[in-house]
Amino acid sequence: MLNNAGAVFSNYQQSVDGYEMTFALNHISYYLLTHLLLDILKRTADAQGEARIINVSSSAHRNATLRLDNLRDESGYSFMNSYGASKLMNVQFTYELARRLEDTAVTVNAVHPGLVDTGFGHNTGRLWSVLIKAAQKLFAISPRKGAETLVYLASSPDVAGISGKYWNERQQKRSSDNSYDREQQNRLWAFSAEATGIG
Repeated sequence: MLNNAGAVFSNYQQSVDGYEMTFALNHISYYLLTHLLLDILKRTADAQGEARIINVSSSAHRNATLRLDNLRDESGYSFMNSYGASKLMNVQFTYELARRLEDTAVTVNAVHPGLVDTGFGHNTGRLWSVLIKAAQKLFAISPRKGAETLVYLASSPDVAGISGKYWNERQQKRSSDNSYDREQQNRLWAFSAEATGIG
């Protein structure tokens, strides 16, 4: 199972259930879809010997802080801060879920695919859109190259049984210090469970 959602919104927007849209799309979708499919994944793991969950994050999580107290509040909104926080949530969700799946053959890992030449960020307003497009033109890798680590984590026998790790360029990397904060991981899990009614 591959969770891959990433968007930024230049202006504050809310989901239909009243949460800031970046949080709703980039984190809650991972949490909810994973939980809806978790029993199937566990049965698959029992039958086939393993099942894998891959959560696409971003290196943007490195400068982010967990923000759960203002997800319904427009004041102080910054699309870059919101995006970074949502990608931090992807990593923290991965680590917490890995612990909760330790007694199963389901693994879960997070990955930074790199700066990929897609339409990401092209909706962020004129100035930011121009800057993002320029950065992509100069530094971005192709979608095929960006998918390499995802395909590796989904299919390679080399990573069988490896869970609760952060990956970049087919290598395990250390994520940000605060991504390992167990208290924050637990708070995020509890908040997500309350927001979705699952977990």
